[in-house]
This record gives sequence, C-alpha cells and structure tokens, in this order.
Amino acid sequence: MLVLDQMKSELTAQKETLREVTASMDVESRKKRIEELSREMEEPNFWDDPDVANKKTKELKTMQDIVSTVASLNTQYEDILGLIDMGNEEGEEDKELADGIRADLDSFTETLERLRISNLLSGEYDDNNAILKLAAGAGGTESCDFCQMLFRMYTRWAEHKGYTLEVLDELDGDEAGIKSVTFEISGENAYGYLKSEKGVHRLVRISPFNAQGKRQTSFVSLDVMPDIEEDVDVEINPDDLRIDTYRSSGAGGQHINKTSSAIRITHLPTGIVVTCQNERSQFQNKDKAMQMLKSRLYMMKQEENQALLDDIRGEVKKIDFGSQIRSYVLQPYTMVNDLRSGFKSSNAQGVLDGELDPFINAYLKWKATGGKPVGEDTDA
Repeated sequence: MLVLDQMKSELTAQKETLREVTASMDVESRKKRIEELSREMEEPNFWDDPDVANKKTKELKTMQDIVSTVASLNTQYEDILGLIDMGNEEGEEDKELADGIRADLDSFTETLERLRISNLLSGEYDDNNAILKLAAGAGGTESCDFCQMLFRMYTRWAEHKGYTLEVLDELDGDEAGIKSVTFEISGENAYGYLKSEKGVHRLVRISPFNAQGKRQTSFVSLDVMPDIEEDVDVEINPDDLRIDTYRSSGAGGQHINKTSSAIRITHLPTGIVVTCQNERSQFQNKDKAMQMLKSRLYMMKQEENQALLDDIRGEVKKIDFGSQIRSYVLQPYTMVNDLRSGFKSSNAQGVLDGELDPFINAYLKWKATGGKPVGEDTDA
C-alpha cells in the first residue's frame, strides 16, 4: 500500500497546479470563440481569402486542443485518484494495478507540465514561426564545426517537435563546417520556445582539428526573430539599403547556380545584414529578405524600448545583448550549463542530439519567476 500512498501524494501535490492551469486557460471564453469560429467556417465565402481562412482554421484547432486537453487532465486526475482509492480499499498490493496507475500518473504529470509551460508563452509573437541565424565566431575551422553541430542540434529538435525546417541561406566553412546559416523553423509557438536560444553559445572540447589534441574553446552566436507575416510598422528609407545579388549555392535544380537570384540586403544605419537564396526567383528572395529585415528592425526597436523602461525603473539587466548564454563542455567532463536559468545537464550528447526542451522549459520558468535559478537535471 506504500506505493499507492506515495503516488497519491504525488497526484494531490499537482492539484493546485491543475487548478491554476485550468483557471488561466479561461476555458469558457475559448469555448465561445470555438463556437464563433465554427459558425464563420460554415459561411459560403469563408475561403474567399485563403490566408485569413487558414489563420482562423489554425486558431480553431489550437482552441479545440487546449479545451480538450484541460478537460482530459481534470478527468484523468479524478480517474487516477479513484483507482488509487480502489486499490487501497482492496487491502492488498496489486502490482499490475500499481504499474497501470504509475503509467497514467506519469502521462498526466507530463501533459500538465507541457500545458503549464505553453501557458507561459504569452508574448506578442510567441505563436509565430522562428527565423534563426547561426554565425561562427573567432576560431576558424573549430568554430565553423561547432556552428554545424548547433545547426544539427536545432534540426533534431525541430524533428522531435514535429516542426518543419527550411534553410534560407548557408555559407560553408573554408575547410569544414559552416560559417553561417539562416533557417526558418515552422510550428506552433516556435518563436516562443526558440527565443530562449538567442545569444552566444560556447563549446569546450578536445579539438579534432588540432594534431596536438589540445582542449579548445569556440563560440557561435545565434540570433532568433519571429517570422512576422503581417506588415509591421517599420519605416525603411530605400537610401539606407545596399542590395547585392549573387549566385545561390548548394544542391538544387537546374535553376540553382545559373542565375544571380540570391539576395543580400544591408541596412546601413544599423549594420544588419539579411540574406535569402532558397526561393526560385530574385523577386521572391528579395521579398523574404525584406520581411526578415523588417522583423529584425521591429524587434530591435522593442528591445530598445524595454531597455529604456528598465533604465527608468532602475533595473539592472542581468543578460546583455549578445552575451554568452550556454556552455557545452565535452572535455574533461561532460556538462551543458545554461548561465541564465542555472539549469545543467551532464547528458551533453543528448542535448546536442536535440533534447533541448528541459533547457527551454527552465528558461521560461526562470523568466516567469523573475530570474530565480531553476536547478539541474543530470539525466536530461
């Protein structure tokens, strides 16, 4: 009976979290919105504007999933509690019953935590797709190799989440790896999750490119911005832009490498450079690059406004723009350490294979609690 009592304690400890999550999701308002969207979808002219229709269809599915998940969690809580009480009443330890309850409890806890984390994604563009740019720092081939390692890490993470990834621009290293790569990850709340990854990443390991087998440190910067589809309120003076065209690189069809369709736009006042070469025409690449530039300038303006507010309030920013956020140590021990949330994992290979959710979740909790250390999970 001790096992069942322990599981009951675990379950009841989640009761307050379940209540808070249920209240914060405002289920009744979501149900009304579901009815409203369902009526709109029945209108004969609903698909006259495919872009608007697709956005509303996506919104409806998201609302339905949330309402369904909240209802399911509350039902699961009562069902598991009932099974535990039934097992205690029987007076004997039933291993098969206990194993079943354990599996149900683990599933309940995991779903509740996932919903609680998603509830922290309340930023203006958290539900947008994300555009990421990795750039190797000083260190030559070593940094280019680390840049490729991080690109693989985010590719694996996207696969784990069921998201799609599209490379927008890529520059290979001189000997190995990649100097820089810009790519878009599309999926629900992609930017909300990946905004935690913005900053400088540091790797410490025995360099495979060093014949003397010395330990080496390399750095790669990562910029993350939302893929803002609507036209944001950003004024750009055409005289402030330098637009260069060049031939696309990499594998592709007959069109690739034969025409100068790739676009590089430099915003002279800020020094921001955006590139795009994945589309099939120069015009499409230019449109995508301009969209990226507007997003970068908009987010920069938001950061400047926040910095001004923080200065007025007398707050001290713990993390400066572009500062180191995470260390990946592979020698003389293995440890991945997030320098903001304090979250650590000794499973460095697992992290580099895309197991980033514990770090992302720890960051979101850290932000929500005003910068209190979260802890570590050495089995992550």
